[in-house]
Amino acid sequence: MSSQDIPEENLPVEQGAAHDAAHGGGTAVAQRGDDPFADPGLPAHKPRIQDIDERAAKRSERTVALLFTLSMLATIGFIAAFVIFPVDKIVYIWPFGHISALNFSLGVTLGLALFCIGAGAVHWSRTLMSDVEVADDRHAIEAAPEVRAKVMADFADGARESAIGRRKLIRNTMFGALAMVPLSGVVLLRELGPMPEDKLRKTLWAKGKQLINMNTNEPLRPEDVAVGSLTFVMPEGLKESDHNFNTEIAKAAVMIVRLQPEDIKDQRELEWSHEGIVAYSKICTHVGCPISLYEQQTHHVLCPCHQSTFDLSDGARVIFGPAGHPLPQLRIGVNAEGNLEALGDFEEPVGPAFWERG
Repeated sequence: MSSQDIPEENLPVEQGAAHDAAHGGGTAVAQRGDDPFADPGLPAHKPRIQDIDERAAKRSERTVALLFTLSMLATIGFIAAFVIFPVDKIVYIWPFGHISALNFSLGVTLGLALFCIGAGAVHWSRTLMSDVEVADDRHAIEAAPEVRAKVMADFADGARESAIGRRKLIRNTMFGALAMVPLSGVVLLRELGPMPEDKLRKTLWAKGKQLINMNTNEPLRPEDVAVGSLTFVMPEGLKESDHNFNTEIAKAAVMIVRLQPEDIKDQRELEWSHEGIVAYSKICTHVGCPISLYEQQTHHVLCPCHQSTFDLSDGARVIFGPAGHPLPQLRIGVNAEGNLEALGDFEEPVGPAFWERG
């Protein structure tokens, strides 16, 4: 860009004067030696109505206090809505349509609580706090003692000019609103889920529960299990149509294998079996994959996810892979009808990395 393209009022003094001389004279924009970027200063301060009329100041004070009070009421409404509305309640609200009553009420009340705090603070600063503009020269970054003293003095001046000590109604309602808003977050902790209690340690298996073949949905009899076969069973009473089927089968899925009794090396495994039929959890103890691969010559079962291998003839101990402990065994027997039944629940938790989770 050339000097001819720049407006004359933006040219330095020398260029402006030279331009005037080149065009036959004229009045120079500024005299040689004057600063073209001089500080114009701040405009004169104009007092607000609240600065000269205490009644107007009181009205503003009451407005700010009202906003903070509304914030407190909205926070109480948030907590009340959390308790009153069930999670599955759906209502029609125009123009949103059919929406969750809980989500809508939580959003409205929490939004109102936060908005009223912000609106109250803005109205307070614009009507009651000092609005005198102050120009301050730039200073070095390092905090010299005199700078620190000035900062503290400015802070004290700001606190005094905000009238927070004198406007007790505003101060108290503001503190109340700020103190109550975090309660919304505390209440939301309920949505982290129910307490686990001892649910990880228990399954649906119990004494007398028959072993139901997952393919036929019929009770399993000893003669139905051939040597070297692999069968998957679930506890009696659990149905695929149940709303909690996936949750329960993830803990209660069991695989049945029939071995020759003389092939069983672990004494407890032999005692907990029936005529060589052993029952073990199907859930891998590594990351919970379902075990489905069985090699009848070696009596090994393999997890397809990470190749953890368990020896079913030796207490399902880990012989390869990342699994940390053997598969839990289910003690079984035969009831009066001749069907296989559980003699209790697993004596240790099933599933992956339970011991690491505590």
